[in-house]
Order: sequence, then C-alpha cells, then structure tokens
Amino acid sequence: MKELGRLLTAMVTPFDDEDKVDYGQATRLALACLKSGSDGVVLSGTTGESPTLTHDEELRLYAEVKEAVGNLGSIIAGTGSNSTSEAVEATRAAEKVGVDACLLVTPYYNKPSQEGLYQHFKTIANSTNLPCILYNVPGRTVVSLSSDTVIRLSQIENIIGIKEASGNLDEIARIINGVRKDFLVWSGNDGDVLPLMSIGGYGVISVASHLVGLQMKDMMNKYLAGNVKEAAAIHLNLVPLVKALFVVSNPVPVKYALNEIGFRVGRPRLPLVEPDEKTAETIKTALRNYKIDLSLD
Repeated sequence: MKELGRLLTAMVTPFDDEDKVDYGQATRLALACLKSGSDGVVLSGTTGESPTLTHDEELRLYAEVKEAVGNLGSIIAGTGSNSTSEAVEATRAAEKVGVDACLLVTPYYNKPSQEGLYQHFKTIANSTNLPCILYNVPGRTVVSLSSDTVIRLSQIENIIGIKEASGNLDEIARIINGVRKDFLVWSGNDGDVLPLMSIGGYGVISVASHLVGLQMKDMMNKYLAGNVKEAAAIHLNLVPLVKALFVVSNPVPVKYALNEIGFRVGRPRLPLVEPDEKTAETIKTALRNYKIDLSLD
C-alpha cells in the first residue's frame, strides 16, 4: 500500500463563475497544497462539498487531479454515502480511475445501529482493493461510530484507518488502544491534532492546511522529534485561525479565505452561501495575523 501521509488536506472544490467545477483550478490547488506541506489531498469530502457534486463531476475530479499529481502525493476519494450500494458503486468507480484510497463517511440521516454501521463498511471494503479510511463526524451525520465498532472493523485488512472528528478523546483513546497495530487514526478536527498525536494518533485530515500547511507540518514534525514545547507553541498560535475557519459551516470560511488571499475557488454551491459581512470580517481579521504558506504561483 502506498503511504498516504500524516498531513492530508481536505480540499475544497473550486467552482467557476457559472457554478461549474473548475478542474484546472482544482489541479492547481492540489499541487499548491502538496508544495506547502501536505502529503496528499482528499477530494469530494465535506470540505469538497460532496453533497452537491454529481458522480460524473466527482470522477472527472479524481481523474484530472490524479493525472496532474502523479506520484507527488496521495489522492483520497470521498466515496461514502448513506446508501451502501451507492457507496460500493462510487468506490469501485474511483478505484478504476486510479485513486490511492477512499474515505467513507458514516451514513447520515438514516441512523443505522452499530451492527448496521459494521455491515455497511464491511460490504464496501469487501467490494474494493482500495485502502479504506472510515470517517466519523457525528456533528454532520448524527450517528457516531463507537470505539467497539471501529475496533471490530479494524480487523478487515483493507480498512486501514479512521478520520476521527467526534472530538471525544476518551473514545479515540479506546480506539487507539484496541485496533490492530498498523491501523491509523487521523484527526478530523484541526484543533485536536496535537492532543490526538499525544495519545498515539497518526496525523490529520485538515482544512487549515490550505493556508498554513507548512506550519502544521512543522508542528507535527517537532512533536515527533520530541520537541513538545515548540510543537505546543505552534498549536496555540494556530488556534485563532482554526476557530475562524469554522465560525460558520465548513467550507464557507476556507473558500472565502482562499479567495481573499488571491487563490480563486469561487463561491460555495447552494444551499451554502458566502459569509455575511460580519463573518467575512472575522475571517479577514484572522488572516491578517498569519503568514500564509500556500503558493500562489
């Protein structure tokens, strides 16, 4: 299996002025993220506005970004769904395109039991040769994967890790303590990276890395090298920016921020809208306090 990396950017999907996917700008953004610290990118996740992308748009996005990136970094496709059969179909299609892994969100709206969640993810994993990353984000999906279910799923060979965005460090600690040795836990919250790594977590699937990827990578490297105090200083410095990037629903703030620094990604698709004046000022104020790592070349 290709090493996917500790710092993965949950990438926005750029749109043009006609609200169509701007594939050229998407490849440019992926390459810019890789130049500014990221080991890979996640396409068509929450930050990529997956609910409003068509399957055809997603597949073309995977294909064009993968072709542009080549071996420079990993490409993870968000192929999860609240329909098991649709997730199987999407995952198989992404595998044919040549992505490096898939990200599978916990089914939303239909509120399955823990056994239903286990069978859902097992069915998808058994349908593909791709490495599968579970994605637990109860703030979006209502239902949360329990630590017991994650530990059980970790015994399936190609389920290789989880993006944990519950913020429940007690449950995450149980996961880290109970899964198979090579199972990886990425933080799904930018503010939890250092605490999660301190209990054995692997890395982060990040939104803030669009802007401060080099600083996040430096924080992680310092922690891994045993320079905990220096890593903590970077973490504490980044907290206000992370807060500003989630002042309203993701990806509204990060898209606004990217446009503000001169990297055009368009507005979000309905039902998401651009931030109001007060929210926009909060984001701009935060940006003024940071060195932005993203290359605009």
